[in-house]
This record gives sequence, C-alpha cells and structure tokens, in this order.
Amino acid sequence: MPVFDFSNSSDDKKSNEFHCTYTVFRSNENAASPQKPILLLDNHKREWKHHSCGVFADQDKQTVFEFKEEDGTVPADILKVDARFVSLLHWLGENRINVRLSGKNMEDGYAVYKIREIAFGGGTKLSAEDGFLQFMIERLLAGSAPAEEIEDEDQEETGDSMKLTSLQSITDFMTCAGKTLPDNIRLWARRNLAVARSHEVSPEERRHAQRALSIMMNIQWKNNYFEAIDPQEARRILDEELYGMERVKQRIMETIIQINRTHTLPAYGILLVGPAGTGKSQIAYAVARILKLPWTTLDMSSINDPEQLTGSSRIYANAKPGIIMEAFSMAGESNLVFIINELDKASSGKGNGNPADVLLTLLDNLGFTDNYIECMVPTVGVYPIATANDKEQISAPLMSRFAVIDIPDYTAEEKKIIFSKFALPKVLKRMGLQEKECVVTAEAVDAVIEKYADTTGIRDLEQAAEHMAANALYQIEVDRVAKVVFDGEMVRHLLA
Repeated sequence: MPVFDFSNSSDDKKSNEFHCTYTVFRSNENAASPQKPILLLDNHKREWKHHSCGVFADQDKQTVFEFKEEDGTVPADILKVDARFVSLLHWLGENRINVRLSGKNMEDGYAVYKIREIAFGGGTKLSAEDGFLQFMIERLLAGSAPAEEIEDEDQEETGDSMKLTSLQSITDFMTCAGKTLPDNIRLWARRNLAVARSHEVSPEERRHAQRALSIMMNIQWKNNYFEAIDPQEARRILDEELYGMERVKQRIMETIIQINRTHTLPAYGILLVGPAGTGKSQIAYAVARILKLPWTTLDMSSINDPEQLTGSSRIYANAKPGIIMEAFSMAGESNLVFIINELDKASSGKGNGNPADVLLTLLDNLGFTDNYIECMVPTVGVYPIATANDKEQISAPLMSRFAVIDIPDYTAEEKKIIFSKFALPKVLKRMGLQEKECVVTAEAVDAVIEKYADTTGIRDLEQAAEHMAANALYQIEVDRVAKVVFDGEMVRHLLA
C-alpha cells in the first residue's frame, strides 16, 4: 500500500516551481569571444576550467549547466544567453548531449565562447556529430538577433561547406533555428517533414519532400535590412569598371544613396537598354559588387518555356525546381542580384506561355512560388538588373517594373581613350607584355577606330587589341625583335 507524506508538500511544490535564472541579451556579432560570449555561467562559488565538460539540463525544468568535475557533478546557473542560442540550449538539454565548453572566468561570470560535442562515455574526444553542432553555431552567429517582441526575423548565414540533406540533420536544424526562420517557411517545413517521414505516401513523394526541405533549409532567409554602402567606394568601382557614362553612374549613385537612407532596396530594378557591346552586363556586375551580394544570371534568349523558371510539379517522377529557385539554392541566401540578360528576347517563347510573365511575380517583391517547392519564397532582398537591346520588344507590364536607363553608343573620341587606356593595357598585362614592347602610335589608334566606325560597342576594339598584342608577342618570341611599333598602315594590313 503506497504511503504519501504530505508534511512538506507546500515546500516541495514551491521548490519544484520552474525558475528561469538567465536574462536574454541581443547581439549581432558574427564571432564569439570572452568579451562577447554565447552565454554566461555562474562562477561566484567556484571558478571553472578553460575547457570544461558536462551537459545542459532540460531547460524547461532547470536552467543550469551540469559540470562534470573530479568531485562529481556540479551545477551552475545560466546567467545570460545570446537570444539567438536559446533554442539551441533547449535542444542540447532535451537530448542530454555531452559537450565541452571553452570559456574564461570573468568578473560577471564564466564567459562561454565555444561549445563542442564530445563522444559519449566521458573524455574530451570529439563526437562524430560535432560537425552539425558547429554548423548550427556558425549559422546562429551569422544570423540577426530575433526582435524583442516579434521573433520571426529572417536568419542570416555565411557560406559554408556543410549541406543539410538527411532528415535527422534537417529536423535538428529546424528545432535549433526556431523562429529565426520566416513563419510561412517554418510551417511549410513542418508539413513537408511530416510527408518525408510518412509511410502512407509513395516513396517518390517522400523523396521529393526531403529534396525540397534540403533546398529550403540550406538557404539563408535574410531580412530586408541593408547596411549602408560607402559612396566613395561605390564611385571608385564604377570608375574602375566603366569609362564615361556619367549619366549612368549618376543614376546608380542615386540608388546607392537611397539604400543608405532607407536601408532597403529600391522598389524598382534597373533596365539597361542600349546597343550590343556597350557594357550593359559590366554595369550589372559592378552594381552587384557594390551591393556585396551574390549574383546569378538568367539568359532569357535560351528560355522557351515558363516551366524552366517555375519548376515542375511533384506529381512527376523527374520533377525538379526551376531556374529561379536553383539560383537561390546556389547563392545560399535570399538576398541576391538577378541579372536578366536579353529581356527583349523573352517574348519569343515557344512553350506553353511567355517566360517573361513569370518574371512579374519576381519583380513585384511580393514573393515567388516555385511549382516544385510549393512555398512562397520572400523576394524583398532580390534586386533585378535587366539588359536589352530594343525596349520596344518588352511588354508594358514588364517595363513598368523597371527604372529604365538608356545607354548610348560610345563616340569616336571615347573609343580612342577606351582602346588606349583600358582595352590594350588589359590585354598586354594578360599576355605578359610590357608597354614598351608593344607600342601603338596615335595613327594606329585612328586606324583601329576607323576600321570599326560602323560597329556598336567596344567588343571589336577589344578583339583588335587582342590581335595586335598576339602579333607583337609572335614577333618578339619568334623573330627575336626587342619591340614592335604599330603604325597606321601596319594596323590596316593586320586587321584587313
């Protein structure tokens, strides 16, 4: 017969009440150190070793870390925790994972700046699963601190080599990431995880669900906040990449100043319209470099079916995501520059619709839904830059999504400067030639410009510089001449 002792029931109940010992602080530091730790542990009664082993207690019952010391297990209260790591500590405590802390005894507590998983059974040998823990910590350190009241801010991440592919790693990541994932993606991930684990669906459905989860969980879902950009550095990059084009540079600088004021991307992308060879793609790459964002290229002339962009439905065995979703996956984050080449060629689709229509949802920044992923992907961090030769071939709805910048062809004088100061020196450097070995007279430069007077852009000038440098190199190496001097007649004969 069980005997119940109620003599100390009120005291026991009071002692068993859960009490959270720590406060949460918010940090956006991307590296931990004793001065900027992950968490602080109580060290007033006892100082802890630089490397200490133990386990976190179940955080829903007791917010302590249990040190495994020579004299037994010694608990220490958690005093402070970086807000990004609260869910991770819960996961470590629930699974009773043996860890080794690296920290330093400070005046306000034991500052923990590194957590490693160790093998079961004691000792300090690292566990085979430590790779996931380090991946998770790097992810959280690179992320933004959750907002104080609304904890659904997008998670940030730096590039890493580890990919989440197994269901176990995906499950653990979702648990640790918590509300750092956007709400709709977190709910979508739960549903797809249930499908991937279910035995009531076909193996193909499980495979597709796991693949979709792997793609989505390996993407950093960043917020739409952009750090200020140094205008002087931006101008330096533009001057380095482009000669002249002051109106174009001015328009781009206006965009940079707008980003610095609002800390968000402009509502409209850029459409660069001009003849072939005038440096439209070069401008786009320069902008991506200024924004410090990864970039991807969509060549609309090679896309004939909207499904290439939107992906195919999972009902097909060979289904796969579209080019746009693959671009997010390759970039590894949701903030990137989409360089859409030859937008005016998009209207000539031969499939079931116009591929250009798919771009409308991407350009609206309201979210993009891939047929394979079946989840709305946030696009507030996507900055589209399109190029075209003829804007008359672009539909009005598509044109309305861009700020149009017309790029005129270069004048003869501008072509002379570009050839002499940019194209030729660049080729000589690449071929290992010194300027004194390949001398081009002013008459020779005039001959080059005259030869390509009827062509647009500067690609022909670059090819001419390549041809002349290769000829000079041949004469130096084969004919053993000290230097080659190109005059007008020699150039006309060479380029004929």
